[in-house]
Amino acid sequence: MRRLARTLFAVAALAAAGLGGAGLTSAEAEAAKSASIIVDARTGEVLHEQDADALTHPASLTKMMTLYLTFDALDDGRLSLDQSMPVSSWAESMSPTKLGLRAGSSLRVETAILGLVTKSANDAAVVLAEALGGSESRFAEMMTRKARELGMRHTVFRNASGLPNMEQVTTARDYSILSRAMLSDHPKYYPYFSRRSFAYGGRQLPNHNRLMSRYEGMDGIKTGYTVASGFNLAASAVREGRRLVGVVMGGKSPVSRDNRMAALLDQAFGKPNRGRDDAALVASAERLAKEAPDAEGDDDEEDEPETNVKPTPKRATVQLASLATPGAAKAATAAVKSSDKWGIQVGAFASRAAGQKALTQATKQAPFLLRGAKNAVLETKNGKDIVFRARMVGLDEKTARKVCSELSRHGQRCVAVPPGEKL
Repeated sequence: MRRLARTLFAVAALAAAGLGGAGLTSAEAEAAKSASIIVDARTGEVLHEQDADALTHPASLTKMMTLYLTFDALDDGRLSLDQSMPVSSWAESMSPTKLGLRAGSSLRVETAILGLVTKSANDAAVVLAEALGGSESRFAEMMTRKARELGMRHTVFRNASGLPNMEQVTTARDYSILSRAMLSDHPKYYPYFSRRSFAYGGRQLPNHNRLMSRYEGMDGIKTGYTVASGFNLAASAVREGRRLVGVVMGGKSPVSRDNRMAALLDQAFGKPNRGRDDAALVASAERLAKEAPDAEGDDDEEDEPETNVKPTPKRATVQLASLATPGAAKAATAAVKSSDKWGIQVGAFASRAAGQKALTQATKQAPFLLRGAKNAVLETKNGKDIVFRARMVGLDEKTARKVCSELSRHGQRCVAVPPGEKL
């Protein structure tokens, strides 16, 4: 009852201040899912947009505003990076993903920032919210007010994390505004978004924005997912001195969302500011999205409680006969023969070329450890879809685990594969 009363009070306060916003019905949420926009970061010129003003849910993109206000507080001295903040029972109660904070403990401001940027930690978001606003609901009011100041006309925040709330809404255009504001107002702190991983609790926590590992020039910003929002991504990339900001909302999978963002950015970087063919651009991105399955190993960690996590697909089996080239078939055969030794997998991809690229990158990052490994990109069936698993085999257990530790340190996904595991 107390929590309900606080919520109703916050809603009333926002409405009185002119900051309220109608939530989405389930039908409206479904209709609003797919949206995108690409903007020149310096000029604000819109280079592409599709349903950029459609209402949708921000999911963990919400944490960008939590961080924006945190950076404001660092600049004006209300917080310092090494300051310790108390962890409340409310923060501890947050659903995954989270750091696993315990009530009564404390959390450094910089650790909280890194927890939001990489792990998308909901408990750390609440710790920051309570430190700055006294309560999460009051902080959500601060977030919405700041959104209006920045020109985000359609955004309403109800929490600091992005956990499901039908009244927490935004648009792709509004998040392009926030992305540009983050770059222009807080350039000193923006490099946090480039962190591939950070160490916490004896673990290396990788950044959810895995597109940074394969898209030239990308250096941030944030991913997000709930069932109602679909897979969201706000991103920024720079090439030849020109920086673009992109927002994709409502992706059907992490892979299709990332491929759509890559296609839109490629088109925008490759074309002059005028005379662009937006219809062809969108068609190209949609084609890539349809070709990219939701492959095992490429999924974001979800922002919703674990009950909403999709079941893990059954393990695929190798289709040696369907490999594209004799060389690929030979490599796959060698991989099968080496199954009595340990190996590593660096991802499952929508194309063979992406798998090869991941293996090349892995070899560059751990050349000495991988000098005796055999590479193979294996075509496998994942339900009705085909995915390509990028693996290196012929290692001992110690080396396999050491390689994965090294690759994870560089922000690259890696899983040690024990002997006898079906490929």
